Amino acid sequence: MTKENLKYIENVKARDIPWHRITTTYKRATDFPECFEILNEMKDKKSIETAGEEIAMGIEHQSTLWHATPFACIFLYRIFKKALEDRYKNSVADYLVPELAELFGYIAEAVNIVENMEHVDPLPNFKDMIDEKYLWSEVYDEEEDEMRWDEGNVFPDDLYYSFYYYSKQVLLLLKPFLKQSDDEWSKKLYELI
Repeated sequence: MTKENLKYIENVKARDIPWHRITTTYKRATDFPECFEILNEMKDKKSIETAGEEIAMGIEHQSTLWHATPFACIFLYRIFKKALEDRYKNSVADYLVPELAELFGYIAEAVNIVENMEHVDPLPNFKDMIDEKYLWSEVYDEEEDEMRWDEGNVFPDDLYYSFYYYSKQVLLLLKPFLKQSDDEWSKKLYELI
C-alpha cells in the first residue's frame, strides 16, 4: 500500500466522506456516520445491534461490495481496534469484536472471489473513489437513482474493482490485531486475508 493511501486510511474523518452521495446495497450511506458513533461508544448492546445491522446490510450482500464499503471499512477497522482494547472491561466491546470479525470475514470472502477473476486495475488512490465524477446527485431523488440503476453500467470498471481492492487494503491492516483475539471469526478472518 502506498504511504498516501495509508495516511488517508489513518486520518480521514467521517465528515470528509460524502456518505449521502455513495451507494449501499439498498440506498445511500447517509446514516453511516451516526451508526459509527453508536458502535464507537460501545454502550448499549441493542443500539449496537441496530447500527451494526444497518451497516452490515449496506456494505455486503451476496458477495457484492458497494461504493460505501471501503470507506465503512476504515471506520469499522478503527472501532474494531478500540473494541479489542476495551473487550475485557466492557461487555459490549467484547460482544462487538466477533461481530465485526464476522462482517470483515464476509467482505474478505467477497474480495477473494473478485481477485480470483480477471479485473482491471484499481483507481490509483483510495480517495479517488469520491471524486465528483463518481458521486451520485447531491440531493436524493429516488426516481433518478432507480433510473441510474436501470440504465446499467452504474460504476466504471476501475471504480467497481476499487470497492474490493481498497476494502482489502483496510482488512490487511487488521492482521496484526487478529492475533490478539481468540474467537472463531477472528481466526477465520486471519486466514482469509
